[in-house]
Amino acid sequence: MDFSPRFRLYPTTPQREALGWQLDTVRQVYNDGLKRYNDLPPAEEDDRTVKQRVRHVRDQLPVLKNWWEELNLVWSTVLQEAVERIQTNITNLGKLKAAGYDVGSLNWKSPREYQSFTYRQSGFELDKKSGRSGRGRLILKKVNGETLEIPIRLHRDIDPDNIKNVTVKRESSGAWYASFDIEAETPEKPDVEDIDPEDTVGLDLGIVNFVFDSDGRAINRLDLSDARERLEREQRPLSRKHYESRNWEKQREAVAAVHESIRDKKRDYHHKLAHFYTTQYDAVFVEDFTIRELFEGPDNARNKVEVGWGNFKQILDSHGEKHACHVMEVPAYNTTTECYSCGVEVEKELWVREHACPSCGFETDRDYNAALNVKRRGLRFDLYVLEPFGLERAGLAPVGRVNRVRPLTGRRGVRVD
Repeated sequence: MDFSPRFRLYPTTPQREALGWQLDTVRQVYNDGLKRYNDLPPAEEDDRTVKQRVRHVRDQLPVLKNWWEELNLVWSTVLQEAVERIQTNITNLGKLKAAGYDVGSLNWKSPREYQSFTYRQSGFELDKKSGRSGRGRLILKKVNGETLEIPIRLHRDIDPDNIKNVTVKRESSGAWYASFDIEAETPEKPDVEDIDPEDTVGLDLGIVNFVFDSDGRAINRLDLSDARERLEREQRPLSRKHYESRNWEKQREAVAAVHESIRDKKRDYHHKLAHFYTTQYDAVFVEDFTIRELFEGPDNARNKVEVGWGNFKQILDSHGEKHACHVMEVPAYNTTTECYSCGVEVEKELWVREHACPSCGFETDRDYNAALNVKRRGLRFDLYVLEPFGLERAGLAPVGRVNRVRPLTGRRGVRVD
């Protein structure tokens, strides 16, 4: 199992200039590699794979160093990784095209579009003993020909021996971060047959309550009203600045800093919730819905985007791998309208926050009713079946997705096809 924790860097002004120089040089290497790749014979006339064609371009780097002297001031694997990004980008475009998106070809990267470089396996070192507790130094070799010792904030303990790669990134606000690619053992998840239903939980994701779980917890959404007001205040003077002037650039960084603060708050909130649920339960069930379709709806678009359901589900799945917890998606349709007690559909408007079934008299919060339905669809409980389908990871049968669920005629329950 690989994971990539991110840490804040605090470079000095000369170090910032050196990192900026290296970032721009690596960007130019990427653009040059893309041109050389496009100059190769068309794929129809070349029997080599994309990987082989990109490696052919990468192997020309030693020749480039003979006349492009600045490349000798950059660590070799950094340059190699920049060229190999072409393969990754082409592969990602292919996935988008296969999914039905209208995609074009790769374009050159402008300075704003290329914001990171990567050291692979060598050329870097993490010194945890320098400075006070929680601080250290990241040593990067051959940054504009020099070795930099950059102060780093270590908010969590990591073993430097397990670090495979390090990616240095400059955010649009001007802040620098380091992401370490760490290899760790994957914990073994409990067998499905051994899971106690009491050790499982269903989550209903919403706007009023970000999470309402089947154990009755109502977790409020993150309050970002003050941050939104600050963002509006910073955006107004930006709109009055002359585009790309010094004052415009200074104000742009101020706006980007607010965006970064909002993003970090949401990420931290999601990670804490995901850590809690994946450490307290053996299985977590969430609704499977297409988030893009919800964003395109006529109501509450900003609120839906702000809560970040998609990011939370990705983080939840990552924590499930880390903490040996099964994370499973179940069909989302009718979880709110279907009565948990008798299965009758009870239509209600969005503003109606209580579920009251006229058939059996069951009354509760509408989100709690949905969370109970999510849990029951996820596990073998009464007439409901926990059965993984559409496996997403080889060798991990318990993780999957319920393809289709329909009610059994005349009985309270659902059947998995």
